[in-house]
Amino acid sequence: MQPEKPRSNIWFLLPIFLGLIGGIIAYFVLRNDDPKKAKNCLYLGIVLAIIGIFLNILILAQIPGIEEGFNVNI
Repeated sequence: MQPEKPRSNIWFLLPIFLGLIGGIIAYFVLRNDDPKKAKNCLYLGIVLAIIGIFLNILILAQIPGIEEGFNVNI
């Protein structure tokens, strides 16, 4: 097994900007060199994806439903 090489903290920007996909990419790139940072990037991507889904649900709950007909005459 190879010795662990510390990688830059800039890798955390990938899951911040790309969410879950960025976390997965960072995990597969870093898993051999810095496994702890790889797992943390993956966890960050998962958490940010869950927060994004939760916020989308909250925003969608605030939008009033479209009424039938919605005042359009054809």
